[in-house]
Amino acid sequence: MPPTAQATPASPALPLPEVQACAAADMAAVDALIRRRLASDVVLVNQVAEHIVAGGGKRLRPMLLLLAARALGHQGPDAHQLAAVVEFIHTSTLLHDDVVDESDLRRGRSTANAVFGNAASVLVGDFLYSRSFQLMVELGSMRVQEILADTTNRIAEGEVLQLLHVRNPDVDEAAYLRVIERKTAILFAAATRLGALLAGADEATQQRLHDYGLNLGIAFQIADDVLDYSADEAALGKHLGDDLAEGKMTLPLIHAMAHADEALRARLRTIVEAGDVAALDEAITAIRASGGLEYSIQRAREYAALAEAALDGLEASDAEAIAALRGLVRHAVDRGA
Repeated sequence: MPPTAQATPASPALPLPEVQACAAADMAAVDALIRRRLASDVVLVNQVAEHIVAGGGKRLRPMLLLLAARALGHQGPDAHQLAAVVEFIHTSTLLHDDVVDESDLRRGRSTANAVFGNAASVLVGDFLYSRSFQLMVELGSMRVQEILADTTNRIAEGEVLQLLHVRNPDVDEAAYLRVIERKTAILFAAATRLGALLAGADEATQQRLHDYGLNLGIAFQIADDVLDYSADEAALGKHLGDDLAEGKMTLPLIHAMAHADEALRARLRTIVEAGDVAALDEAITAIRASGGLEYSIQRAREYAALAEAALDGLEASDAEAIAALRGLVRHAVDRGA
């Protein structure tokens, strides 16, 4: 558990539309590269890949890499290619996640497994993983390969760890944080470290960008988990209560369990063990009564403050890119607040 963080400093931070505008030219180059390098002579690969690419999303992870590199004075085709690698890795994990979770909706659209079936989704996920490694090898950097090999291995560990926790009402906050660090935050951290590496930054600066990405990723996932119990379903782009239906113990529910009386705790245990989405209103009532949403957002803000602190005093070449990195931290937490 991190130390209690101070309030977010009043450093310059761009709102999300300005962050996206700041990165627009580089992101357009990344999107074009993604479409070129997704091409396969196997028709089904192209169909599934196009379904995923057309699904949109903010492409946050490649954007982080590009902004980290730019903040330290580096832009160019190698950053575009490495950003595409990060997006391929992320997309492959989404394909696999949706199969494991039996999800049928993501970002308001049918998931690939709902459209093409589980087998096609798993196999195209494998294709994307292998394509990402082809792209990274082309860059000719052993250090890049080491970072991404370690990262993908940690992500796989996180997936298995989460599987072991399914429908386990005894999962506590520490166990939850271990899962989201590996499943989500580790790829954020790799993206920002790789941006610093491309810019030729020293190890201390690379570590600071790693710390920024890791804490941002944790804050982002906590805020995302809050939305599953508080958002408007149409805005959320997936079914409200999906985490409960899938038997996932996330921080709002963990907090409610920890602060419930004996009778309510027993009822919540039954709901979690059954993945009883029909009892979603009961779970939400218990979460709200315990202050679980407010507690979770506060924890997200603490990690967000740690992310911003990692940028303080950084010798940057591009102040706008630093302001964009700060803006992404604040956006990550504001989504759930």
